[in-house]
Amino acid sequence: MQMKWTAVALAAMLVVACGKKETPAPVVVVPAPASPAVVVAPAGPAGPAGPAGPAGPSGDSIIVKIGHVAPVSGAQAHYGKDNENGVRMAIEDLNKQGVMIGGKKATFEIVAEDDAADPKQGTAAAQKLCDSKVAGVVGHLNSGTTIPASKVYNDCGIPHVTGAATNPDLTKPGYKTTYRIIANDLALGAGLAFYAADKLKLKKVAIIDDRSAYGQGVADIFKKTAKEKGMTVVDEQFTTDKATDFMAILTAIKAKGPDAVFYGGMDPQAGPMLRQMEQLGMSKVKYFGGDGICTSEIAKLAGGAKTLDNVICAEGGASLAKMPGGTDWKKRYDEKYPNQFQVYSPYTYDATFVLVEAMKRANSIDPKVYTPELIKTSFKGITTTIEFLPNGELKNPAITLYNYKEGKKSALE
Repeated sequence: MQMKWTAVALAAMLVVACGKKETPAPVVVVPAPASPAVVVAPAGPAGPAGPAGPAGPSGDSIIVKIGHVAPVSGAQAHYGKDNENGVRMAIEDLNKQGVMIGGKKATFEIVAEDDAADPKQGTAAAQKLCDSKVAGVVGHLNSGTTIPASKVYNDCGIPHVTGAATNPDLTKPGYKTTYRIIANDLALGAGLAFYAADKLKLKKVAIIDDRSAYGQGVADIFKKTAKEKGMTVVDEQFTTDKATDFMAILTAIKAKGPDAVFYGGMDPQAGPMLRQMEQLGMSKVKYFGGDGICTSEIAKLAGGAKTLDNVICAEGGASLAKMPGGTDWKKRYDEKYPNQFQVYSPYTYDATFVLVEAMKRANSIDPKVYTPELIKTSFKGITTTIEFLPNGELKNPAITLYNYKEGKKSALE
């Protein structure tokens, strides 16, 4: 059975992550039978037209601009392009549906910005989208860019939905404009620690993080949970999200004799790290990480290192094969964007629809009018049925653990 953990398991993980002594094991549940994905609900009867909003009317039609922000330059560009592809697919599908909002036919357009995974560029991109008066935003990719950008969106009153940023701090301010449709690091970090302790019976772990909001956050949760499960953290090391040489920190870690290394960061660092672990003779050391390393690209970045076989990583949500509309959607994605799929594009696809469904319910593209509808979301997407907690977090998030067999990412059975 695929390793998919849902609400009951996550509740247990959260207890651990908060430092409590009670540490019930995660509950592994059989996913409910997949139901066909509903891409767009039929338009309901048109009520009185709301304000035209930022796009403005054009005869019997309106242009609706959807912003997207992610790194499409630099070392993480493969993630960013994948995310952007998901939004572009959603917009193409929406435009084929002939969506009516406020009695007018809506034509959707993407306004894409590059934040290069840099917090300053992220806030600048957010302000640019505010100034452009987009109707809503999908993004950002990184927690380090999403968290500061969320204040910009809140201040200008534009909602954003992320399908990638996982640091729990994102929703702590309580902004009514911030939503997440993927499991956060409380689930990912804790789930990996449960697996390491309960399934693999590992005793000693070393931890490395890249000091980013994402990397440090997921590493801290793993560390807390691992300690509660009786594991010993034998060493902690730090790097950056620009580094490529890890020989010094890995040599220090090797001297401590860990059973496993947990890395909080992204695949541009994880790939070279795996190569260097092999060079140092750390071929039997397990290698854990969150969704930042859980990509197809890591196999290329590891350059054939046998240590790739030791990787165990976690993603929020079900595997594509278990998503309600995942298999068919992935086939369409690959036809349109061959060899570009990474992790998050199914979520950015659904995030786009979540925004538009709220507009349809409100009969308006004006953020002030439709934002209150987002919290009422109950949307059968390709990833799951999306509903929100009062703080904008996804209800009943699941996680899936993966390893790599012959260089291919595979859901753990």
